[in-house]
Parts: sequence; C-alpha cells; structure tokens
Amino acid sequence: MTQDAAPVPEGTAAPAAVSAIAPEELDRMTGDIVAALKTVYDPEIPCDIYELGLIYKIDIDDDRTVAIDMTLTAPGCPVAGEMPGWVQNAVASVEGVGDVKVAMTFDPPWDPSRMSEEAKVALDWY
Repeated sequence: MTQDAAPVPEGTAAPAAVSAIAPEELDRMTGDIVAALKTVYDPEIPCDIYELGLIYKIDIDDDRTVAIDMTLTAPGCPVAGEMPGWVQNAVASVEGVGDVKVAMTFDPPWDPSRMSEEAKVALDWY
C-alpha cells in the first residue's frame, strides 16, 4: 500500500498509511494467505515454506494485488523454477485476492535461524 503524504512538521509523527481494505478484511486475507502458504512444501523437506522461513515479505495493495518476496534454502534447489508458481497458485486461491506477484530473492540468504520453532521440532533440529 503506497500513498502520497503531506509534509509533516518536524518533531511530529507521520500518520500511518490507511488501507482501502477494511481492517477486518485485511486481517482475514492475511490469515488466509498464510494458511495457503502453509500448504506449499519443498519436496525434499517435510515442512511448509512459511514455517521454514522462506517467505520474506507479504504485501497486500489496495487493489488486492499480493506481492510476495521469497527465497529458497539454497540457490541450486531442484524446484527453484517451480516453487514460485506453487506459491502464486496457492495464494491466488484465497478469496478476495487479485493478482499475485512472487519475487525470488537470495538477499539475505536463507539460514536455519529463520525457521519457526514448529519447523525445528518437525525437522528434529534440537
């Protein structure tokens, strides 16, 4: 969500950007998008990409376009060419979502510290 803002006098806080999407709808969409992302798995790792920490950013624009920045556990991942499409398809299935844009990034590179506690337990990384 981007909007032009009027200059703010020095020493005062800038107003928060306001979405054209109602807060309740934005919360529902966000939860549903995360749930959709949790259905996508790397075939070599028995844990979903969200809990693995492969999703770096989810932005929902006022026109309901969803932009996702994601990475892979390694640049040479055998499904590197396919996984963005899996993510796009999963998120596009969420009610209320418009266009879905998935960008792959390796900056910063993924490392195991990005995994959730759930992922660490599932992978027995303790």
